[in-house]
Amino acid sequence: MKNVFQIQHPLVQHKLTYCRQEKTITKEFRSIVEEITILLLYEATRSFKLTTVEVRTPVSLGKGKVLSDTNVLFIPILRSGLVMLNAALRMVPMAKVGHLGFFRDPLTLSPVEYFRKFPSDVDQRECFILDVMIATGGTAIAAVNSLKERGAPRVKYITLIGAREGIDALCEMHPDVEVYLGDIDKQLNADAFIVPGLGDAGDRLYGTD
Repeated sequence: MKNVFQIQHPLVQHKLTYCRQEKTITKEFRSIVEEITILLLYEATRSFKLTTVEVRTPVSLGKGKVLSDTNVLFIPILRSGLVMLNAALRMVPMAKVGHLGFFRDPLTLSPVEYFRKFPSDVDQRECFILDVMIATGGTAIAAVNSLKERGAPRVKYITLIGAREGIDALCEMHPDVEVYLGDIDKQLNADAFIVPGLGDAGDRLYGTD
């Protein structure tokens, strides 16, 4: 799939392995998720445009490059995406932030939106959805739908791990959305958890059961 970018960088793959390990404790898990987010965003922001400016160094005048377009919007999917937001804002501190919250209906496994808050100029911003995992793809599709309904011109999805089924579903519904991730797992179990995956990301990030 042309718009799915699996980042094979050794640091991403190394850190992702430690995320998967059951023995990785909450503090370490949270830190590693932030580190992987920064590495994924490094790749996802390659399309940012630059402009040349004059800069005075301690030695002389010179030329430098700065971002020419800072209309960026980060949208973490509650609740696990909040940890990714911390890392994203360190990378692009001038970005605005929106929030989307979903829970999964225990019977249908479909996403149910319970919270949505976007800045008024979402239609003028490049949008980056932050979500630790894509399982069935239902939440990912619903999140992109919500942004496009408000006129988002370009959407990228940043996630650590995706199940093949969920990635395929997202790409079928939104072939224009670029997906940046560390790994693609082959299947979901009967409870719609990614196998082998990394467990419940929210519980592992916040120490809940």
